Amino acid sequence: MSLESSKPVVLLRDYRAPAWCVTDVELEFDLDPAATIVAARLVVERDPAQPGAALRLDAEQIELLEVRVDGEALAEDRYLLGADALTIPLAGDRAVVETRVRIVPETNTALQGLYASGSADSRFLLTQCEAEGFRRITPFLDRPDVLARYVVTLRADKARFPLLLANGNADGAGDLADGRHWARFVDPHPKPSYLFALVGGRLESIEDAFVTAEGRRVRLFIHAEADAIGRCGWAMQCLKLAMRWDEQRFGRCYDLDVFHIVATHDFTMGAMENKGLNVFNAKYLLADPEQATDDAYRHVLAVVGHEYFHNWSGNRVTCRDWFQLSLKEGLTVYREQEFESDLASRTLRRIEDVRVLWRAQFSEDAGPLAHPVRPDRYSEINNFYTATVYEKGAEIVRMLASVLGRDGFRRGLDRYFERHDGHAATVEDFLGALGDANGVDLTPWLAWYGQAGTPVLDAEAHYDARTRQFELTLAQHTAPTPGQPRKQALPIPVAVALFDADGGRMPLHLDGEAAAGAPERVLTLAADRATFRFVGVASRPVVSLLRGYSAPVRLRRSVEADDLVVQIRHDDDGFNRWFAADALARQLFADALAQGAPAARPLGLWTRSLAETVGDAALDPALVAEMLTLADANSLAETLAEVDPEAVYRARAQVETALAQALVAPLLARYRALSDDDVGDAVDTAAQARRRLRNACLAALCRADAAHLSLAEAQFERARNLTDRLGALSVLLSAQAPGASAALDAFAARHAGDMLVLDQWLSVQATQALPETVERVVALTAHEAFRWANPNNVYALLGAFALRNPRAFHRADGAGYRLVGEAVARVDALTPQVAARLATALGGWRRLEPVRRALMRRELERLAAREGLSPDLSDILARSLAG
Repeated sequence: MSLESSKPVVLLRDYRAPAWCVTDVELEFDLDPAATIVAARLVVERDPAQPGAALRLDAEQIELLEVRVDGEALAEDRYLLGADALTIPLAGDRAVVETRVRIVPETNTALQGLYASGSADSRFLLTQCEAEGFRRITPFLDRPDVLARYVVTLRADKARFPLLLANGNADGAGDLADGRHWARFVDPHPKPSYLFALVGGRLESIEDAFVTAEGRRVRLFIHAEADAIGRCGWAMQCLKLAMRWDEQRFGRCYDLDVFHIVATHDFTMGAMENKGLNVFNAKYLLADPEQATDDAYRHVLAVVGHEYFHNWSGNRVTCRDWFQLSLKEGLTVYREQEFESDLASRTLRRIEDVRVLWRAQFSEDAGPLAHPVRPDRYSEINNFYTATVYEKGAEIVRMLASVLGRDGFRRGLDRYFERHDGHAATVEDFLGALGDANGVDLTPWLAWYGQAGTPVLDAEAHYDARTRQFELTLAQHTAPTPGQPRKQALPIPVAVALFDADGGRMPLHLDGEAAAGAPERVLTLAADRATFRFVGVASRPVVSLLRGYSAPVRLRRSVEADDLVVQIRHDDDGFNRWFAADALARQLFADALAQGAPAARPLGLWTRSLAETVGDAALDPALVAEMLTLADANSLAETLAEVDPEAVYRARAQVETALAQALVAPLLARYRALSDDDVGDAVDTAAQARRRLRNACLAALCRADAAHLSLAEAQFERARNLTDRLGALSVLLSAQAPGASAALDAFAARHAGDMLVLDQWLSVQATQALPETVERVVALTAHEAFRWANPNNVYALLGAFALRNPRAFHRADGAGYRLVGEAVARVDALTPQVAARLATALGGWRRLEPVRRALMRRELERLAAREGLSPDLSDILARSLAG
């Protein structure tokens, strides 16, 4: 079956500067949910290299009321209004173009452009313009390389919309006749239209202040609905932490007199970095111990930091075109990762980032939706806000930072911001600035941006006791991906250290060097294969490779279980300590899958080493918890040529249960010791780490023996924070404990009316690895806590089911596929971006065993045959079925 996307393909090689640019914009809004009037005044200038080109303004789903050029009203025969553009022939090289349009925010369920949010009795208006939402507000050159200065005036009924906000600094406000009022905002910094924002409504506020290193006093505001404003204090702390950190780490100061953040429950993404007026999905802004987990606290820290850091890496310097999306997102994710690592646990953040990379990005690279970090084509740009652009993009920046060193990377980033401030840049501009500041040619790194697929790094080690030489041979290979059958060698930095059998560090003396260097080295593999020879190595070393996960590759090597145990016990790199435990667990999983049971000797080595780890009070409890947590089933199955999800589930469960049963005594001792720690509702890093380990111990104990379910029941009843309460509830549900249903009802009753907590209540049910979860999810779509039009609800229930519950999703009769397919079709009629993201769960059909493969493909084809699909969904289905 062939399915074509309904939008034309855009090619990177066809990029051309706009024939016209907009230098200044004046916007006037008369806000009303049923009929908002938008008047725009654009100063436009022609590109001298493109004489004769008409002015083409993007315009979608708007009612055009009037067009003027240089003050003259145009008759309808002097312009052309199509389904997606307003075209005006202009004779000169400069003009003032004015338009007036009507839009209807209250019916905009796509949540792009100007739309309504909030509860029925307190609806407010807000915008989301990235990537191409501004064209739903007013006709405009809606592309990121058109930067203009904005003056915005808002008018509205004062009782319904007492708060009026737009980008930039306030420039006046006052009352009007008939109970209306107005407010004006001026943004002194040129910006692309996708960063435009306004908010109008009845919201409560908290205020604080920050004095920058340059002496500017900045007023800080967070706005939310009345029932949520009391949970915004942590976000305000995070904002001030981010502002100070960016000054100290990267020398970037804030540049306006005010910074606003607004919370909404109706948002398709996490948050939006609009200049000076960030709009947040409430999921990533609201936090208190009763209604937010420890993970939610950390997500608020990370996302508030991420959106604030965009002020420079995305706003002051933006991307020339959407192909360069990772230039702002990958760089900002890296800055966010470093921020949280500096303020909390670097090891934990690194492990979590790599888990996400393996689960989301590696699987993306291995399927029909694979694409480079900088793709060479797209038909629907909304579908390229992917793990490849964000997470893999951040890994490229991390590699560059490791190669240049901390000071060299800072020097290069300073050069980048200075050189391109107020402009739209490319990946070449970024690499050029980093390279020029450090006197190196970084052109070879363009291959990382242009080549899809996950490189496999093969490592072979050979020790010669007679010559006391150790050789490490590294080789790389990347499998073909759609449109890229041949791959080139990439520069791969491989951080390495050597340990002796007792865990002691060994010197690193490369052959040809005068003396041994640092005890940890970064070896760069720039060819298909290279051998590195170390001399003066006293005994056969245990090799710690890819320390800190120095490159986003799949490491493949033959390594003895005894060597991995040395790393589990002694590696001083926290990430590689976990990496070794994960590698050994994967070996045991492979044994269980192939032979029906994990091999006895490596299983014993693994469980004994982890028993020591559980009992080591000096280790970070969060690291211990991660070492006890097996990779998810999707990640474990990633290297399999053909996947039987039920067999994968059974093999993983075998390994997980064997570990739990072998560690009952140390787990119980550690659980009781942690339970005695009166952490209550503390949310500091240490308290969060203890809770993380306590809940990992509880889950393992209940997996080992149902007799321990009494611990879960007691924890559920006594919990003083949402983390412990939700952790206990999950254990009770997974074990199908007699009291599970009552606990589930008690949880829902306790948190009735709290959308964010009930989303977690939905997710914990949707992720139960039971075949009957399909029917449970169907029933929950009718629950009062679920709304089809709310993206958070859809992601919490259906997204969690499709992406985090492979056993139920891949039920052998195909019921899971039908459930998701029907949900995709229903959501597509409301919020196409959400439907397209949910549909990606159906893209991995080729790697399944034959029966499930046919069932999933049939569901994709059934979806593709429907009439009236959105461009977002059509694009995903076309690429999923292609080839």
